[in-house]
Amino acid sequence: QVHLVESGGGLVQAGGSLRLSCAASGSTFRLNSMGWYRQAPGKQRDLVAGITADGTIDYADSVKGRFTISRDNAKNTLYLQMNSLKPEDTAVYYCNIVVKHGAIWVPGLYWGQGTQVTVDS
Repeated sequence: QVHLVESGGGLVQAGGSLRLSCAASGSTFRLNSMGWYRQAPGKQRDLVAGITADGTIDYADSVKGRFTISRDNAKNTLYLQMNSLKPEDTAVYYCNIVVKHGAIWVPGLYWGQGTQVTVDS
């Protein structure tokens, strides 16, 4: 089981930026597709962005042009650069290993604790 630790969340004004990090344990990070998800209160957990082992990237329509997913395999770390933040981006953000089936990204069973992002209008 891979251990995932998210960090970098916080309170930011609308229009501001945050950079989230996800540190992964183990030696197989570079082989895994990874994704960032978010869950707002009372809503389901949705994919925000995904990146495959070979660098294929996909974004939710709501964050395209504002968020950038990246990975540093040497550091076993996944990143999410979030710019032009909006109040509707407020959520707990999680990372996870994913399996990409065509256009569908399926997350793994085990989740980290997440990191809270709050965007104040």
